[in-house]
Amino acid sequence: HRGTGIAAGNATLLIKPDKTAEFESVIAKLKEALAKSDKPERKQQAASWKVFKAVEPGPPGSALYVFIIDPPVKGADYTVSMILAEAFPQEVQALYKQYAESYAQGQNFVNLTLVAALGK
Repeated sequence: HRGTGIAAGNATLLIKPDKTAEFESVIAKLKEALAKSDKPERKQQAASWKVFKAVEPGPPGSALYVFIIDPPVKGADYTVSMILAEAFPQEVQALYKQYAESYAQGQNFVNLTLVAALGK
């Protein structure tokens, strides 16, 4: 998923309830990968990329996580496996397997265009 000229983007992720620790450990490695990168766009991505977990369960009983990217870095690649491969080439296969196996269902990306900034 590449950053474009959109105002913000998000992805909803449905994670198996018994795999949340594994998923969050890969997210911690993603954070580390962005932080240790020499690429300036990776630092920019880290600054605008947040990961939330819903308090309520997602369908059907999954854990619901949301990536909020605001603003996205124009032209940057947000593919988790690519970012992990840059920082952890020896570990990327195991990390991505752990990441992929945590999914209850796939990801849903939504690119957003700002309609109104309330209070501004």
